[in-house]
Amino acid sequence: MNIAMIGSSYVGLVSGACLADFGHRVICVDKDDMKIDALKQGRIPIFEPGLDQVVADNVKAGRLSFTTDLKEGVGSADVVFLAVGTPSRRGDGHADLSFVETAARELATTVKPGTVVVIKSTVPVGTSDKVEHILNSAIPRLDVSVASNPEFLREGSAIADFKRPDRIIVGVNDERGRNAVSEVYRPLYLNRSPLMFTSRRTAELTKYAANAFLAMKVTFINEISDLCERAGADVQDVARGMGLDNRIGPKFLHAGPGYGGSCFPKDTTALIRIAQDFESPLRLVETTVAINETRRRAMGRKIAAACGGDLRGKIVALLGITFKPNTDDIREAPALAIIQALQDSGAAIRLYDPAGMEAARASIDGVEFGCSPCEIAADADALVIVTEWEEFRALDFRMLGQIMKSPCLVDLRNVYNREDIAKHGFRYFSVGRPDHDIPLQFIEAAE
Repeated sequence: MNIAMIGSSYVGLVSGACLADFGHRVICVDKDDMKIDALKQGRIPIFEPGLDQVVADNVKAGRLSFTTDLKEGVGSADVVFLAVGTPSRRGDGHADLSFVETAARELATTVKPGTVVVIKSTVPVGTSDKVEHILNSAIPRLDVSVASNPEFLREGSAIADFKRPDRIIVGVNDERGRNAVSEVYRPLYLNRSPLMFTSRRTAELTKYAANAFLAMKVTFINEISDLCERAGADVQDVARGMGLDNRIGPKFLHAGPGYGGSCFPKDTTALIRIAQDFESPLRLVETTVAINETRRRAMGRKIAAACGGDLRGKIVALLGITFKPNTDDIREAPALAIIQALQDSGAAIRLYDPAGMEAARASIDGVEFGCSPCEIAADADALVIVTEWEEFRALDFRMLGQIMKSPCLVDLRNVYNREDIAKHGFRYFSVGRPDHDIPLQFIEAAE
């Protein structure tokens, strides 16, 4: 099939490259001249493991190309995907649909009659109806079919997610759209990937509901971790015991500093606003967002407590700035709020991240950046693991103990065990695991 992908950022580029890898002819369109020039020269503007090779292979095979010319991109397309951004709107948290609406108006003057337009962006309920109205109102005989096909890509494993998805959700209101999208994803039939057809509004809401549920799961285990610390339990064992129940499952039950990234914060807030507009408030989601906001700064207080309660004049070395490993994305990363809390308490901050340094330098003031864990740990009063990158799982604690002013590790991702770290003379603090024995009088009072 001939496919046009409008938007060549994370979702558009990954989706376009993978569709080309399936054998389709894909042209990615974007208004950003610098981005398109970079892609034509083989430079990938985002960090995603394996994406550079997929792009290179399909460009070489002639199945993938890039342009800033919308007419060139969609003129011969059988299917046009909209993968433009829907950031939070300033002031109210609603999803900003200005990019979607602009793309729809521009498509109306360039797309051929009978084309199927598929919205892959995360959009509020009813957006497909709005796009269809824009397209068919501009040219009454355009007769464009609009479908909704939300993405479920995880940064760091997006290619595997696209090629081996848990499910493919497609919202359609007519047979033409159903048949076209079925043909797009026909190569995945070999993998028996579930292709689920719904109404457009159902598909739009499914994306938000899925992300909100996962955000609630993360927040739930974080609250349980606080209780574990007070009660003398181990949140990792609690989470494992919960996850062995097939009704719950083990994923997203890892206690830490809270969720972040480009999806969960934006989508939970947007879902709250959608529910309020329909006069059907989602109290669980509202509480999830509130808890996650406070948790980040609470991690700052946890670090301060590990340093004796007073951070003035002390150096804190942070390992990780991205919201998760295997990405360079620092949007809404918990580390940002943690850094601010530590700076407000008078601490000097040093930072190292394997992929997020460029974004951090452009976004964070008053921080000293280093090139390795050892460089930022020299003379530091505490070393803090904020993001669980693989290279942080085998730190040289013998050397770190010699170069740090105070051998103290605050492990916000529970990468290590206290017993192993204590052998090197470190004080160790984690999340959801007791860092000391619970006093007997507290246990008796609780009983």
